[in-house]
Amino acid sequence: MPYPDRAASMEEMMVKLEPNCIVENGSLSDCDFADADLSGATLTGCELRDVRFTGTCLQDARLTGCRFIRCRFANVDMRDALFANCSFVDDTGHVGAQFAFSRLEQARFSRSDLSFAKFDRSALFGVEFDACNMRGAAFHKADFSRLFGRKLVKTAATLRGCNLEFADLNGIRMPGCDLSGSNFREAVLFDADLEGADLRGCDLVLALTAGAKLARADLRDADLAGLNLREIASLEDMIVSADQQSPLLAAMGLEVYPG
Repeated sequence: MPYPDRAASMEEMMVKLEPNCIVENGSLSDCDFADADLSGATLTGCELRDVRFTGTCLQDARLTGCRFIRCRFANVDMRDALFANCSFVDDTGHVGAQFAFSRLEQARFSRSDLSFAKFDRSALFGVEFDACNMRGAAFHKADFSRLFGRKLVKTAATLRGCNLEFADLNGIRMPGCDLSGSNFREAVLFDADLEGADLRGCDLVLALTAGAKLARADLRDADLAGLNLREIASLEDMIVSADQQSPLLAAMGLEVYPG
């Protein structure tokens, strides 16, 4: 019996692109994902190059070791989806994925490369990024909050142990969120609302923090070299350790001498 040719194999893969489908080690770049329902799907070791996900449903999908090269996600439902050890950057490492007007509530990204990814006007309540490379990523009007009732608004998100070097988080609102162990070196945090956030062990060296709100934030063990408290919008009850006091005061132009 002859083996199926490449075209036949691709057609077979397209037939399998349906809810709860299982695809392993497939090249899915030629598949049409527009308005496709892949809820509960399991994709392992797949490559998707120059794919446009428009109106696609990936709710509860499980994707492991997949490569998304120059892909765009527009109006995509990614709620509760899991992306583990996935790459969203192109072959040169300079162009990331684009997420626009998409729903990423409760989505989880673990040890994935999201360098230069752009999150544009997307819903990210409860999203988790764990040990991800997000160097140069940009968040534009990304919403980490959800309205419960008429007046109760809650914010929830995790960016734990992530590399956000040079990332653009201008005006981001993440009060009370877990950002512990992340690298924000030279990141843009102008007017960011991080009140009550967990920033323990973070690297904030040369981060642009003018207008940022850090009241009640926990900054113990964080590298705060160059952080100017005079530029911070709020710092009431901000938590730091004793060994961080001297560099913070020095950054304000005060001369600190040992007692």
